[in-house]
Amino acid sequence: MKPSRTSSSPAARKRAPAAAQGTRRRPRQERARHTARALREAFVQVLVERRSYAAVTVREVSLVAGTAIGSFYDYYSSMDDLARVSLHLRSKALLAALRGAGAEHEGAPLATKVQAIVRAVLARHQRTPREWAAHYLLERHFSSLQAYLAMYERFVQAWAHAIETASDWPKGASPATAALGAQTLLYGLVAHACMAAPEGPDMQALERTATRAIIACVHAAQDE
Repeated sequence: MKPSRTSSSPAARKRAPAAAQGTRRRPRQERARHTARALREAFVQVLVERRSYAAVTVREVSLVAGTAIGSFYDYYSSMDDLARVSLHLRSKALLAALRGAGAEHEGAPLATKVQAIVRAVLARHQRTPREWAAHYLLERHFSSLQAYLAMYERFVQAWAHAIETASDWPKGASPATAALGAQTLLYGLVAHACMAAPEGPDMQALERTATRAIIACVHAAQDE
């Protein structure tokens, strides 16, 4: 009796190399993500140490990241490109913290939600205050007006959702004014505190001030 052969269709034979190729590529993709992240982290570290964007070089960032200088340009077209990407991703992380706190307290009273959001946002800053001080200073140089307004609007919309879903927000009332006021207050207070005290502002005092100011702002908008 002849041993049976495993048959495969032409389509299956064509798919096999593609699948194998996809498997081989995954480690390279993971390494690429790791290297890109290492360069961003190194950039922030060097920026904080040098205290001047002009003093940050591709050579030093690559050295701190543990990658070859030539490899830098495989991931970022320039130092300005790296700065913009770093700013964007840090802002997205902050936005995620705001949304997460709002979702975690879905249906809670306004005061509870505001305090939770303020606390979550400040927790992100408390871990690395010097990095956030550098972030806000750098933001003023590298964020175009269009990019800045687009990201700001995403924060305002996150506030609007958090306010609108609070248990004591009037049904049918627009949260637009309250949301804009909340984001303006939180962003302004936190950015100023970080830049004024880069070693770390008094987070407890900042939390009290921001929470009270935002609650007052939201209630004022509610009464309009």
